[in-house]
Amino acid sequence: MRLAIIGLVLLVAGVVTVATGVLPWHEVAVLVDRVAPILAFVVAMTVVTELVSEAGTFQWIARRLRRWGRGRGVLLWLLLALFAVLSTIFLSLDTTAVLLTPVVVTVARQAGLPVLPSALTTVWLANTASLLLPISNLTNLLAQHNLGGISPAQFARLMWAPSLAAIVVPLVFVAVVFRRELRKTYALDSARPAPGPTSAAAPDRVLLGASAVVLVLLLPALVSGAAIWIPATAAALVLAAFFAIRRPKVLKVTLIPWSLLLFTCGLFLVVEATQYLGASVLLGQVAGEGSGFVELLRLAMTGALGSNVVNNLPAYLLAEPLAGSPVRMAALLIGVNAGPLITPWASLATLLWHDRLVRMNVLIKWKGYAVLGLIVAPLTITAAIAALAVVGPGGVFG
Repeated sequence: MRLAIIGLVLLVAGVVTVATGVLPWHEVAVLVDRVAPILAFVVAMTVVTELVSEAGTFQWIARRLRRWGRGRGVLLWLLLALFAVLSTIFLSLDTTAVLLTPVVVTVARQAGLPVLPSALTTVWLANTASLLLPISNLTNLLAQHNLGGISPAQFARLMWAPSLAAIVVPLVFVAVVFRRELRKTYALDSARPAPGPTSAAAPDRVLLGASAVVLVLLLPALVSGAAIWIPATAAALVLAAFFAIRRPKVLKVTLIPWSLLLFTCGLFLVVEATQYLGASVLLGQVAGEGSGFVELLRLAMTGALGSNVVNNLPAYLLAEPLAGSPVRMAALLIGVNAGPLITPWASLATLLWHDRLVRMNVLIKWKGYAVLGLIVAPLTITAAIAALAVVGPGGVFG
């Protein structure tokens, strides 16, 4: 509800800028042409992931992970981290925050292990692992458009090294800080299966199988180079058809993320207006220019600072005109994707993650979260920029 209220305020403010002539209509038309396919993808993927969760797919995977952990806390943690990485890369960071967080908490509790290491790993990887593919993060989709609509494979070639660094650093940090908790063991025979998303009843095998098939077919389609909203929409329609037959009560209008849509549309309009008024020019004095390690780090840190002060989406939109080249665009994405680890509002995924924790009675103090983020965020960004400078375009091995 709070997100919807903020979105409504932003949307009204954006409409005022258009009505008063601050933002010309032709700029709005360009913005709609750019953003509409992205929002269509976000809606379709939200429906897909919600229905996949309702089918019990994530819980089914979680039960297998607990068994594969073989009673060792560190192995279970690594498997959960791998799950978070794959979920973020192929289904987006918000999917990881919304759907994986309850699974991670349930698995840790049923194994009798501390929740905090796995919970922090989930939210940090939801942000830092979202660098590899365009579908991993809304900022990546915007950047892909700005880079001339490069293919997902070309995007991955640009981002693989910083993405790897951004995944490894938070994992190493958690492994060091929570080494005592991760050394604990758990009894396999005492672990109970995680309940389904809506009840403790056994999952519908037809829906579970259909969800698995849809995911197997959808993931390669999303990286095939086709317009991503097309396979995502097709997958949503197929799953909706199965649920219409097997569990029609699940199909509600609340499957569509109305609050997120309202917030995003309003934010786009307001940020576009501020860009038109020259905000990016002022920001350029802070972000600098150039493609050396120091210049790239400066741009990334500017993006990270903006993300933690406001939010990563407006921070990206304001700094986007300052990129100017693929390597600088990569640096900006590192800042706005891997940097929002300090304040709760830095990324929507963090807010969604915290909301899920509150619903499961898991207490996370924002002061402690910020202190850890102040350490891990700069380390992650520096490592990712170093990887980009070494193997990226124009780098030593690029």
